[in-house]
Parts: sequence; C-alpha cells; structure tokens
Amino acid sequence: MARKYSKGASKKVKKALHERKKGTLKSGRSGKTVKSRKQAIAIGLSEARKEGKKVPKKRTTKKKAGTAKKAKTRS
Repeated sequence: MARKYSKGASKKVKKALHERKKGTLKSGRSGKTVKSRKQAIAIGLSEARKEGKKVPKKRTTKKKAGTAKKAKTRS
C-alpha cells in the first residue's frame, strides 16, 4: 500500500513537535505559543503542504442540514 504522507511531510511534523516541546513553536497570526500536540501536527502538515509535499487534502466538516432549515423558518 502507498504511503499516505511523504517522508518530507513526516519530517516537517517531527520538527514541529520538537519545537512545541521546546516551547518555540508559534501559531500563525497571533504568534502565541502552541501547547496542543494536535495543533503542532496541523502546523507541520500545513508547512509541508505549502512546500508541495505529498499530504492528503484537509478534511472538510459537514454542515448540519437542520440549521439551514431553522434559519428559513425564522425569517
């Protein structure tokens, strides 16, 4: 079976996790220190994506159908 992520992408994630552990990993615009492991992985993957490494597309969340119906009935 083929690899889901390239070796370069996994190196980026590894680097991001090490930076998080040291306390030097910062998030995008706000520049706050990242404390979450999941957020560090997401940052590593997004950096790999920008460099054109093999990384699956971002997952999109499905919107609930019920919220659209409620909005129509209220107005």
